[in-house]
Amino acid sequence: MKAGTIFGAVNAVQQGQRGALMPWAAVCLGLGVGIYFALPVEPGVLGYALAAFAGLLGAVLGLWRREVLGPLGIALALVALGVGVAGWRAHQVAGPVMEFRYYGPIEGRIVGIDRSASDAVRLTLDRVRLDDVRAVPRRVRVSLHGEQGYLEPVPGAVVMMSGHLSPPGGAAEPGGFDFQRHAWFQSLGGVGYTRVPALLLEAPAPGDQRLFSLRMRMSAAVQAAIPGQPGAFAAAVLTGDRSGLEQGPIQDMRDSNIAHLLAISGLHMGLLTGFVYAALRLGLALIPALALRYPIRKWAAVGALISGAFYLALSGGNVATERAFIQVAVMFTAVLLDRRAITLRSVAIAAIIVLLRRPETLMSPGFQMSFAATTALVAVFNGLQGAAFLRNWPGWAKGVWALVVSSAVAGAATAPFAAAHFNRLAVYGLIANLLTVPVMGSVVIPFAVLALLLAPFGLSWLAFSIMDKALQWILGVAARVADLPGAVEMVPSPPPPVLALIAIGGIGLCLWKGRGRWAMVAPIVVAMLIWTGAERPSVLISESGGLVGQRAGDGPRALSRARGDGFVAGIWLENDGDPADQEGAASRAGWAEDGAGQVAMLGALSLWHGAGRAAAREAVEACARHAVVVVNAWPEDPPARLLEAEAQTLARLSAPGLPLGAANAQTAADCLLLSPSVLSRTGAVALGATEEGLQIDTARARQGNRLWSPAP
Repeated sequence: MKAGTIFGAVNAVQQGQRGALMPWAAVCLGLGVGIYFALPVEPGVLGYALAAFAGLLGAVLGLWRREVLGPLGIALALVALGVGVAGWRAHQVAGPVMEFRYYGPIEGRIVGIDRSASDAVRLTLDRVRLDDVRAVPRRVRVSLHGEQGYLEPVPGAVVMMSGHLSPPGGAAEPGGFDFQRHAWFQSLGGVGYTRVPALLLEAPAPGDQRLFSLRMRMSAAVQAAIPGQPGAFAAAVLTGDRSGLEQGPIQDMRDSNIAHLLAISGLHMGLLTGFVYAALRLGLALIPALALRYPIRKWAAVGALISGAFYLALSGGNVATERAFIQVAVMFTAVLLDRRAITLRSVAIAAIIVLLRRPETLMSPGFQMSFAATTALVAVFNGLQGAAFLRNWPGWAKGVWALVVSSAVAGAATAPFAAAHFNRLAVYGLIANLLTVPVMGSVVIPFAVLALLLAPFGLSWLAFSIMDKALQWILGVAARVADLPGAVEMVPSPPPPVLALIAIGGIGLCLWKGRGRWAMVAPIVVAMLIWTGAERPSVLISESGGLVGQRAGDGPRALSRARGDGFVAGIWLENDGDPADQEGAASRAGWAEDGAGQVAMLGALSLWHGAGRAAAREAVEACARHAVVVVNAWPEDPPARLLEAEAQTLARLSAPGLPLGAANAQTAADCLLLSPSVLSRTGAVALGATEEGLQIDTARARQGNRLWSPAP
């Protein structure tokens, strides 16, 4: 095909998309960010030089054939920019990470208060001081267990305790959620817990953590005015402080698909700023001298922006709230510039700003679900504008129609991402949203603003009393819907390409002009076929070596222990789409006792798992009888045969293939010995038996050699 013909075809496509290309800028930038995070190794100087060259090449091509290659050149430059921005951000947040497990005194200033998965109060500390540690992390996070009656955590206070710290752990299984990467971008270099009382060392300095202190004081005031879990819910919505929320109501809201009401994200920011905008505009319109002479619409937009900025600062400025503020700020800026406020262009501008500021959010479920819902809603309602069948409907019917459509569209757009990240589908989520979102928008948020206005007069209790009833309704709906039979469908985790294909198809459906958009259904169909046909690993081994889970065929996973590594066990079962708990999964058939350990079959191979010192002492004999041996402890004086087996295992893992045939080991050195030392290098391990032998996949191999997971 001649070059002129190619250019002509490209130009024809671009002309057909004229006026709709700008939103693709955000897609190209996000593609570059995604490429950075998908790389197996850190780019280095050469990698960034290649990205810069690609960006320059795109600019040159765009100038050379502006009409034909201009958009493609800009796209290439934006992809290169995404790679560069993500790399710059990763280096900007870099900080020391603990290199070993630590027990001793911990001292630091409180900069974050929340709750852990086990419902314990959790403190994030900066200005950290540790005993005899060379590279002290910039931040650590400590969960407070046991009796903690000597400290009332307040922002800015310097506290001390004796506790355990360790480096942020890797993924619970190969390809799973990468907590090390998550912690890296929070400058979190150590996580741990204490079981002894934490003590106040120094009161907060005047003005220190001022906004954080204001947020916690407001949270306490709200919870004093609205008792119980409704008050904790109100505090979470108004200030971002979730420390008062119990796990039961949170789980109910997740199971009924209204957990988004807890996050200060697009819904809350939109409701708050929208209410302020409408109230200001209506109030100013009642004054004819202003309404007839001045642009009260723009004044109201400025007031709404100020209220959104205050809400952002008060809530702690987390990523979700920052993203929501950027979205509404773009919308109200469009009002100030006399442009349409809600368009795909405004959504794209918001996405670009978020990605330039925090490119790591691209990998988070919050970013993916937020922009999926927003993009789908704008695209659908743009398509329904002027629909003939709605013209003769009464106003109330149009409102109900809009509510149902928006809930259904947002639910459909976010469902694949929610299922992939959280392994659950809320069957009655649409019903729960229809019963609660209007209450949130028409009662909770407006009366929260009213409570703030009445506070100086001591009358905020009037607004809080009405909020209390509304919040009780929302929590009651969540509890009732979550208790319905079949309210939650568990789904297994998808393979890596699935979400990317769904995103490509969804973006194409929303952004592409013309009938060609329906071709974008194909990637979504392919993704669903891959997802439904995906197989979970036969054997999973935790990073600590304290837990092994095996499944035979399509059966459920049987765990080797009923206790220990409970967090990892929960993730494995969720990723399997299995609703069982650890104790239930450990009671399943599949394991048989063998000395101090247990044995399970992996095809024709036998796997032995032992925990504790007694099992470590039997590891040599176990290696002589079984093909795979997993232990979470190591003898104080290991025999030479055990050291030889460990060295042999490390050599096998570093080789391209794994030379372990489909038969049990004959000597100790023949077995695959996954000891604490080996697992510290591999992270969590997945095993599978094939006709050729044993397939092995490790979390560290999936992570690659990155800043947050350097090669051992």
